[in-house]
Amino acid sequence: MLDVFITSRVRRKILVVFAKYPDFKTHVRGLSKLIKEDPGNIQRELNRLEKGKFLLMTKSGNTKIYQTNKQFPILKELQSMVIKSQQMSASKPNKTIG
Repeated sequence: MLDVFITSRVRRKILVVFAKYPDFKTHVRGLSKLIKEDPGNIQRELNRLEKGKFLLMTKSGNTKIYQTNKQFPILKELQSMVIKSQQMSASKPNKTIG
């Protein structure tokens, strides 16, 4: 369901992770392993989400650590959308073409 509104697959996966787990902190490589996407694409989307104030970035040495901005104005609404979207996907019967 989120794919209708958020067309970037990588951005959608990142939003789901950070919306569902607002205390989660990670770096690009860790997130890459978690969502099984290319680190370059992840970095680009993380930069966009940080610029949009959804994510906060801190540096630990040369490593950038990302986490959810809990002060993001529509965080609660976004979390609700993610949860509802996943519930709808889980309750949808699998259709096969044949």
